[in-house]
Amino acid sequence: MHDYYRVAEALKYIKDNMQDQPNLDKIAKNIHVSPFHFQRIFTDWAGISPKKFLQYISVEHAKKILKQNGTSVYDAAYDTGLSGTGRLHDLFVNIEGMTPGEYKNGGKNLSIQYSFHECQFGNFVVASTSAGICNLLFFEKSAFTAEKELRSLWPNASFFEGENLHHKSVQKFFENDFSQVNKIKLHLKGTPFQLKVWEALLRIPEGHLSSYSDIAGLIHQPTAQRAVGTAIGNNPVGFIIPCHRVIKNLGGIGEYRWGAARKMAMIGWEAAKNETA
Repeated sequence: MHDYYRVAEALKYIKDNMQDQPNLDKIAKNIHVSPFHFQRIFTDWAGISPKKFLQYISVEHAKKILKQNGTSVYDAAYDTGLSGTGRLHDLFVNIEGMTPGEYKNGGKNLSIQYSFHECQFGNFVVASTSAGICNLLFFEKSAFTAEKELRSLWPNASFFEGENLHHKSVQKFFENDFSQVNKIKLHLKGTPFQLKVWEALLRIPEGHLSSYSDIAGLIHQPTAQRAVGTAIGNNPVGFIIPCHRVIKNLGGIGEYRWGAARKMAMIGWEAAKNETA
């Protein structure tokens, strides 16, 4: 079993018992490993201790971070400096929207290549057209189910399995190896509104959190919070477009297309990277 899944199981337990702030022994017992073993695999995975990690994913910490961003969220959103190798922004990720014809016809005449991979957040399938990455979907154990979901998003496209340079760039990104990685190119199927929301997400610095109302304000549609939430929920490229950095205004972690535990893992992992950078 990949360490992520042990960590994910622990995170689910923490989420369900957040108010009790369970200690190391309780968490380790719940996932059926010794405290020593849990401490080791968790520190290997996150780079910090479980206790420190808990602080990053607690609701109170989320509220604190969100409050700190506060009125400066717009300035932070337009921060384009690469102070950390994992920091994503619009200079590193380039979005190309599909033409209206491509958007409407379900991928007709598009050839989509896909491959399966594993990263610190579990298994994922990545898919691309000749222009760039069109999907990154996390999944649990069934690659068949993931492939079926992918094909359903492009009912008229032709598919073939295999890895290309786009896919390798994504894998290198998860490995924090940017020595030979060019700008990651995304080729996305979405409405103009959705593309605007996804571009705004790319401007949230790593280790920072934003809210649905912040994103709505960022795209100059402050009353469109519900529509913003829907667009975020339809994010086709997990983690690369960092929808996990958006939480509820009151500080709750909120739901996530690929599971709340995975979202918590992403938030905590990025916060830990910033702490140790």
